[in-house]
Amino acid sequence: MKGKLVFAAGAALGYVLGSRAGRKRYEQIKSNAQKVWHSDPVQKGVGQVQSFVDDHVPDVPTVLADGAKKVIDGVAGKASKKPDTSSEPSPSI
Repeated sequence: MKGKLVFAAGAALGYVLGSRAGRKRYEQIKSNAQKVWHSDPVQKGVGQVQSFVDDHVPDVPTVLADGAKKVIDGVAGKASKKPDTSSEPSPSI
């Protein structure tokens, strides 16, 4: 659904920017876009997204710090392992 919405918005924008129909057609598209934006289903979705963001934004610094710590620990763990640099060939069986 998100992909379709983005595609439709891009198509409308491309049409408006490349249109030879002029100002009248631009105003029609603009009016329809405003009607869609202010419709109840769209505003309900906007409210849900806003609520989700408001609930989860305070957690972002902690999640990022934990993720960065894991990456740093992983890199440090790999760096502390010394590769076998002995010049002796490994014994064959």
